Amino acid sequence: MEGRPLRLAHRGDWRRAPENTIAAFVAALDIPGCDGVELDVRAAADGTPVVVHDATLERVQGRPGVVAELSASALGAAGVPSLEKVLAVLPRHAFVDAELKAGPARAVIEILIAARGPDLQRAAVSSFDPGLLEGVARLAPGWPRWLNALDLNDETIRTAVELDCRAIAVLWRSIDPGSVRRAWERGLDVIAWTVRRRPTYRRLARLGVAAVCVEASALDGDRPVDEEDGR
Repeated sequence: MEGRPLRLAHRGDWRRAPENTIAAFVAALDIPGCDGVELDVRAAADGTPVVVHDATLERVQGRPGVVAELSASALGAAGVPSLEKVLAVLPRHAFVDAELKAGPARAVIEILIAARGPDLQRAAVSSFDPGLLEGVARLAPGWPRWLNALDLNDETIRTAVELDCRAIAVLWRSIDPGSVRRAWERGLDVIAWTVRRRPTYRRLARLGVAAVCVEASALDGDRPVDEEDGR
């Protein structure tokens, strides 16, 4: 519908392929109504930005290994793609929320410029770490940045304003009409994560959020499932 929130697949469609892999992102974008993806960025031992949520390979790749201690080549062999390869596959119309977990901001910025242009079209950089967002701001001051948070309290909003962010990406359960209004009053959009049911998505859309990170049935149907957190 016109004006609906962006629907961003949280780490791709992990039902069809391991999360944060090229196959998972491609599968998500094949679903009608999916506007883009949320992905996680860390640095390999050689400084290459790679797409992986956890600091280790145990949960997703099922093997020992610390991401920051392995080369990009070794991580690729384990199923962890580089940010450059992921962005090369994603179509330009797909929105990308690149969440920085760790790693050098400059290398991420260079790759994003090559993929989405110097003004960062159809993308945003997000992080829970204010220091990482400050690093992006110094190198690319005009880029959209989102502060990730667990709530929309006054301190969170104040931090986002001080960082000159465009939005706060927040746990969906903390979003209500009052908190959205307070964010808007300070010039901030609100992004919701992580939603697993379409009714929740619809409720957040009515509240006026700008985007929702979705997974499970929120990607493609109304089948009830338990809500889960997990930014």
